[in-house]
Amino acid sequence: MGAFEPVIGLEVHIHLSTESKIFCGCSTRFGAPANTQVCPVCLGLPGSLPVLNRRAVTFAARLALATHSVIRPVSTFARKNYFYPDLPKGYQISQFEEPFCEKGYLDIKLKNGAKKRVRIHRIHLEEDAGKSMHAESYVSGDETLVDINRCGVPLLEIVSEPDLSSAEEAYAYLAQIRQIVRYLDICDGNMEEGSLRCDANISVRPVGSTALGIKTEVKNMNSFQNVQDAIDFEIRRQLRLTEQGQAVEQITLLWDAHRGVAEPMRSKEYSHDYRYFPEPDLPPIQISEAWIAEIAREMPEMADEKTRRYVEEYQLPLYDAQVLTEDREIAVYFEETIRTAKDKKLASNWIMGEVMRALKEKKGRLADLPVTPDRLGELLNLISQNVLNQTTAKKVFDRMLKTGIAAGQIMKEQGLEQISDQSELESLVQAVLAERPKEVAAFHQGNTKVFGFLVGEVMKASSGKANPKITQEALRRLLQARQPD
Repeated sequence: MGAFEPVIGLEVHIHLSTESKIFCGCSTRFGAPANTQVCPVCLGLPGSLPVLNRRAVTFAARLALATHSVIRPVSTFARKNYFYPDLPKGYQISQFEEPFCEKGYLDIKLKNGAKKRVRIHRIHLEEDAGKSMHAESYVSGDETLVDINRCGVPLLEIVSEPDLSSAEEAYAYLAQIRQIVRYLDICDGNMEEGSLRCDANISVRPVGSTALGIKTEVKNMNSFQNVQDAIDFEIRRQLRLTEQGQAVEQITLLWDAHRGVAEPMRSKEYSHDYRYFPEPDLPPIQISEAWIAEIAREMPEMADEKTRRYVEEYQLPLYDAQVLTEDREIAVYFEETIRTAKDKKLASNWIMGEVMRALKEKKGRLADLPVTPDRLGELLNLISQNVLNQTTAKKVFDRMLKTGIAAGQIMKEQGLEQISDQSELESLVQAVLAERPKEVAAFHQGNTKVFGFLVGEVMKASSGKANPKITQEALRRLLQARQPD
């Protein structure tokens, strides 16, 4: 049997960060007590009528522009009919034949540095369903609990073409979408809370073939790692069936992250199974060229644009610029820091180093970091002005993380101001050289590694406060003076 290749398409749902739901005024706040954010509209009670949230349409247009998609001047809503306990209306308001936009693309970056273009088939608006709970510890084995709070939360569904050919590519594509929606400020991209969800359609076909094989759909992947693991699992399963001469069934599978397996949930539906028909209670969405132009003018600077600007305007290395712009929060923190800090490369180094280290240790967000951008900028200026050296500045930074106190205050309270007085440093160097005659002799015999050791001894004698540059200059000068005849 010849070689086979995987073919993958992703359906990504993003929760729009509007304050109210897509067709009513109920709150979209995450974490509210069950069934407290509901009304007759999202419950689908007789006589209730939906009204479209204008902000949701604006957010959809932002995403369309960011993904190079063609916005339809007129798009329509449809009823997607199916029965499930967490769908009280018995149908979901979505879009079918006339989606909001289509024919877009994203260029993704792979680990090996290569780029790949992934076509976007369509992006459409819809409402979310509620949440059924049956696997949680507080639910008994013979019952299902339903929370309707999520019903009516606005969603954008992004449907890719089947252009992905590996789990790595799917991961990169999903990461790109998350970065875009966070930069656009239309979604927080939190997969664990369900504000970014992904279903994968997977099939295999003979290498060189253009025909698509029988596809399965994998659901319930609530992290980037789960997406990669689940897709890898399903590709291996389908390849194994194909190699054994067995047919792949068109089914929907649920990913079990604890066991590392995807198990059948139901046979996969076709679009006609949902009996789509036009939504009679909502007029078509009409979006004018003038409105699109207004939205385009208000678009934020995206990651690629920021990267180019950081290199050209701030003279940062490309690597620094890419790291700083990978996450919108980091980019904003950097830009706010350099309003105070004069040395932009120093700011870049500290944010990529100490700030990201602190975030990793605390497992928090930048907004919760006690060291604000202006406070970090003040600290960096003390380094630039040779008031603090790097070693002492890191001690000050750690103290700032614990207390939130300004660097200058910590420096004065603990007497950490850098020693830059030449005569004082020369005295420290002389004392170290007098205590280390063997090392001095070794240096004069050609062992240049001893120089670093002696610098360290001077730093130790000064409790880390010696100016490194002036210390090294003084040490070279005084060692030269001790050169034997």
